[in-house]
Amino acid sequence: MIKVGITGQAGFIGTHLYNVLGLHKETIERIPFEDVFFDEPDRLEKFVSACDFLIHLAAMNRHESPEVIYETNMELVRKVIAACKKTQAAPHIIFASSSQEGSSNAYGRSKKEGRELLAGWAAAQKVPFTGMVIPNVFGPFGRPFYNSVIATFCHQLTHHEEPVIHEDRSMELLYVGNLADQVVRVILNSRQSPVNQKLTLPPDATVKVSGILDILRSFSDQWHARGILPDLADPFRRDLFNTFVCYADHAVYFPRKLQPHADERGSFTEVLKHGSSGQFSFSVTRPGITRGNHFHTRKAERFIVIRGSATIKLRRTGTDQILSFNLDGKEPAYVDMPVWFTHNITNTGNEDLYTLFWTGEHFDPDNPDTFYEQV
Repeated sequence: MIKVGITGQAGFIGTHLYNVLGLHKETIERIPFEDVFFDEPDRLEKFVSACDFLIHLAAMNRHESPEVIYETNMELVRKVIAACKKTQAAPHIIFASSSQEGSSNAYGRSKKEGRELLAGWAAAQKVPFTGMVIPNVFGPFGRPFYNSVIATFCHQLTHHEEPVIHEDRSMELLYVGNLADQVVRVILNSRQSPVNQKLTLPPDATVKVSGILDILRSFSDQWHARGILPDLADPFRRDLFNTFVCYADHAVYFPRKLQPHADERGSFTEVLKHGSSGQFSFSVTRPGITRGNHFHTRKAERFIVIRGSATIKLRRTGTDQILSFNLDGKEPAYVDMPVWFTHNITNTGNEDLYTLFWTGEHFDPDNPDTFYEQV
């Protein structure tokens, strides 16, 4: 087993990376980290000694004083090196630097100099080192008004607030899931990698802030206001959409009722409008049976109950809060499954339950993007 620890584990990127590493249970063991370790040398020393790979994400990126940012980030690097020296630990360190390395601001300087300091230590110890130069990262569960402008816009549009563009600049954007995959590749392919390497990660897209807001506004108009699933054929738009959905207040937003149109012949109900490739399916579930108890990392998915009674439950992985929705085919309704939310559906009635399922991609048995976890 490869033992991997992450400083900054509780942060936006750290949380995603920790979760993705957990999908590789056969090859990777996660070594837990807490921010207080930096103030408790004994615990930090024990942590670095346990790691085959140490991913250094911990950093300050916002403060009213630029020098506090610089000194804090450099001090964190020095503490990692000191702990390794004290214990003679020699983990392969993966350092998360930034595309701001080339700028003169305090954050960019701390990233460049921190990477060089760690690279120098690794070279002296003759141990591998990887410095990753990373563009702007976005994805689900980022903090609005802190992690990225995308997090802020998504929060505002799903909470009936009006976004404001302060500077309409071009941004190089990388989805947090794709960043995590890059880190996993470095870990699993380390024997084929150079001993001391600097990796400049390419962005998924380069878009002006106004262009990002236009896309997110279209999601707000289509999905949030009218329940229409947008075109998700493009991976970047898919990742933006999965990010957007996670900022909705799910406990209030779902379930969404469908509108039957009835006459003497019976009824007709529009189930789903979309501009995307994907797959529709349906299931018949016997009374008392539960389906699901799994989550997805990229699939957009919708459950629509059209006959019978059901309870749909969702829980964001890594948390304890369970959202529970009761649906009945007499009033057809749907619930969407956000990425990284484990979910299930239970037939709570006395007759067979009929459920329609839509997912934004065709099922691939070799890459199903389905991970078991009890709600």
